[in-house]
Amino acid sequence: MNNYVHDIPTKICFGKGSISYLKQSLQQFGNRVLMTYGGGSVKKSGLYDEILKILNDEFEIFELSGIEPNPRISSVIKGVEICKENDIDVILAVGGGSTIDCSKAIACGVYYEGDDLWDMITHYEKDRKALPLIDILTLSATGSEYDNSAVISNPDTNEKIGAVLTFPSVSICDPTYTFSVSKYQTASGSIDIMSHIMEGYFSVTDDSDLYDGIAETVLKSVIKNMPIALEQPDNYSARANLMADASIACSGIPEYGKEVGSWPCHAMEHELSAYYDITHGVGLAILTPRWMRHIVEKDPSCKWRFVRFARNVWGLEGNDEDELVKAGIDALEDFFRKSGVPMSLSELNIDETNFKAMAAHANRNGKLERGFVPIREEDIEAIYTACL
Repeated sequence: MNNYVHDIPTKICFGKGSISYLKQSLQQFGNRVLMTYGGGSVKKSGLYDEILKILNDEFEIFELSGIEPNPRISSVIKGVEICKENDIDVILAVGGGSTIDCSKAIACGVYYEGDDLWDMITHYEKDRKALPLIDILTLSATGSEYDNSAVISNPDTNEKIGAVLTFPSVSICDPTYTFSVSKYQTASGSIDIMSHIMEGYFSVTDDSDLYDGIAETVLKSVIKNMPIALEQPDNYSARANLMADASIACSGIPEYGKEVGSWPCHAMEHELSAYYDITHGVGLAILTPRWMRHIVEKDPSCKWRFVRFARNVWGLEGNDEDELVKAGIDALEDFFRKSGVPMSLSELNIDETNFKAMAAHANRNGKLERGFVPIREEDIEAIYTACL
């Protein structure tokens, strides 16, 4: 079991009615607020009006709306301009991971000394200075409410990059705000939760028992609760468990003590989203089973981890390890398929045109050659091809 450091400064206010913490959370930082959000769902749900009622005349509110599902650097630039022009004290992000990610980049961008904010995204800097950030979560998926990373897209360069930026100071997580989330987005978000776990779970470390157990429990929770949420969107228990799963899955906690690689499925999916602007969770659903089958064939010595996956996550039995490996991967793929999301790139009208360029960028600096099973550009192209 490897050494690790636990340092998550975010305060989580979880449960129905937790918006009651909003005013006091903002007051500690000031009264000039930039409220960020995406499309019209925040207003349609009534949450926008609820926020304004709570904040009433005590806060001066500025707005940045229209943040994209794959948030773009252009939205970050707009947000930074608003903050600088209006001497903003604190950012209030209302939405899912896209809005929160964009807001993290804005919070850091206000203090970034360079001329090009895309350089801030592409270059790592430790302990960035940032405006304080509060968020109200409306989608269980990315875990951005409980981590310090953000994924930002640049359509001009066909890049989608994950950057280490800043933690939210306070995250308000009320599961009732996810009742109105569509089946498609509920499924996509749940798949993202599972992928966050699996990126760290498939590790060469075999003695991090507690954190493997946490990972397996999160996976089993999503397997149990996603189908319920799809059929009963206002089932509080299902929505609450998915929301808690999302926060823990991307917090780093399930990876403690483990040797973790460069998140190969996310790296490959970011290329798909960068080129084709597809839904992140859908891309992960398509890629993950194909990645699994590819690496098992490439390096059969990794089968022990898939056997554990089959037994401890899916409850499969038997002594034939090859059959267990196959059955575990098939079970995952079938679970994704039953959720109703597309399960091939051809369903999204994606062909092999950009595979070579995507593979090269996914493995830039050889980052995917470090991990559970190292893969190179030719492996990545083969995985993309298997997804057609």
